[in-house]
Amino acid sequence: MRIIAELPHPEFKISILSMNQKFIVKIEQGLLEQTYKIAEMDLTDGVNSVFEILDEDFLKTIAARFTEMRKDYKEAYYRYNY
Repeated sequence: MRIIAELPHPEFKISILSMNQKFIVKIEQGLLEQTYKIAEMDLTDGVNSVFEILDEDFLKTIAARFTEMRKDYKEAYYRYNY
């Protein structure tokens, strides 16, 4: 697995990796991570197509999912400790 690109973003760390004819999009925020796998053969323009998939609407959805993930974790952690 090798990193082929990193995209600047004010809220996330976005890395695009390549492994076994797949692009792996890894988005990190603090201790949380979301990963998406895309087969290279499903894209017409290689890694440039991955950049197109990561549009503003998709990134807004990712931000909302991070909020939900953080909430879920806090609730589980609270149940564990109290």
